[in-house]
Amino acid sequence: MDLRTARSKTSDSVGIAARCLQGLRRRDFVAGAALIDGRWIAGDERDAVVDPATGEQIADVARCTAAEMAVAITAAERSFAGWRGLLPARRGTILRAWASLMLEHSEELAVLVTSEQGKPLAEARYEIAYGAAFLEWFAAEGERAYGETIPSHKPGSLLQVRMQPIGVAAAITPWNFPVAMITRKAGAALAAGCPMIVKPAPETPLSALAVARLAEEAGVPPGVLQVLVGDPVELSGPLLRDKRIRALSFTGSTQVGRLLFEGAAQTVKKVSLELGGHAPFVVFDDVDLDKAIKGVVAAKFATSGQDCLAANRIYVQRGIYSAFVEALAEAIANLRVGHGLEPTTDIGPMTKLSVANKCRMQIDDAVSKGARLISGKKDQNLGPSFVVPTLLSDVTEDMLIAHEETFGPVAAVLPFDSEEEVVARANSSEMGLAGYVYTDSLRRALRLSEQIECGMLGINTASFTGPPIPFGGWKQSGLGREGSRHGLAEYMELKYVCFGDLED
Repeated sequence: MDLRTARSKTSDSVGIAARCLQGLRRRDFVAGAALIDGRWIAGDERDAVVDPATGEQIADVARCTAAEMAVAITAAERSFAGWRGLLPARRGTILRAWASLMLEHSEELAVLVTSEQGKPLAEARYEIAYGAAFLEWFAAEGERAYGETIPSHKPGSLLQVRMQPIGVAAAITPWNFPVAMITRKAGAALAAGCPMIVKPAPETPLSALAVARLAEEAGVPPGVLQVLVGDPVELSGPLLRDKRIRALSFTGSTQVGRLLFEGAAQTVKKVSLELGGHAPFVVFDDVDLDKAIKGVVAAKFATSGQDCLAANRIYVQRGIYSAFVEALAEAIANLRVGHGLEPTTDIGPMTKLSVANKCRMQIDDAVSKGARLISGKKDQNLGPSFVVPTLLSDVTEDMLIAHEETFGPVAAVLPFDSEEEVVARANSSEMGLAGYVYTDSLRRALRLSEQIECGMLGINTASFTGPPIPFGGWKQSGLGREGSRHGLAEYMELKYVCFGDLED
């Protein structure tokens, strides 16, 4: 596949994604067949996959039904005994082989991600490596699912706690990280000894199905990993109602997470939810300005702002407020907007038109209430799914953007005076996924690391995720953790065993 050839055939972005997909060495990556019980199902009905930058159809995929989901659940249940019976080292070998195949085909997978999701190709390449790293991590962590021995409180008894696989698991994954969210969930489940059924987002099915093909080639047995694409309501229903599904993992909006949590209560499933974010980014006036600007650009504009970790409320201490706004405006003006497959692109399209419309609504609301609009390249018009990187200064708490997640390339800056004030404002949200603090005071950093209410906090850094860390949030940002040994535990049950009558 030669991206340069695909780009050279036209001066605009129309058709780039389709031509790049046609040039893939692995034509089966765009076949669009679902994986059910070790078989690739073309389906009687097909759904279109579109390039979000242009609206052009670039492929189609099988639309699975609730009946096919029931078949998948039965296959997963049947495969459970054999998969859990493998030694953890053997499961680890298969996971490592899967990771190696992902890296071997990383360029093709990245093209799939960019074509259907829209993010710049460099970020898609990073996602493939990031996703493969979770398989490597859990391949090793599965061999360390240690139990414990408890000093006995009963004469002649031996007390043990064991970690055992929970059973069939299901994952409902999002469109913003269509590969990494699968491997972060499936890597943990498979390492623990659990089969997993994946229902990817309808916007980004191609990369999910391609990754599943590589899992099959790596030696994952039939029924242990299955991927079904289709209507979210139709396919999630069986996952919620069927008592054979013992664990459910979801990444997406808080609104949908609440509904799934309620539905899973019918069969008392173990549920892990990674939901919305509304991250505060707090900048104190003792910090190096250039360092803070670099951090906020990374935290706000990665994945074109479509990231639950994105800095949504940028609180800047009043002493450097004006200088910060000026420097951030200059940095934003240098961001280049375009098709994700163009090599110069920093900001791609919004994957869903509704996300772009929400960004525009928040901008209009803020300006109508007194915010200053600062935006580069205002005359650029690439289509309805694009949002020009925008800076809003003098934002106040009554504006929508101050209390709703944006999920796009719109930076809202709010001034503050004191540490006590900004902690209270940062904690006022019902969300608590991530936060950022920039300060050169170690004492202040330690205080805020205790006081900010979130599951993950970066101090003087915008980069803190990865396989070894427990990813997850507080409050209505979710339940449970992904990655780390805690992520493995989401797919395991504790069993206490008491051996009595050991005395002669």
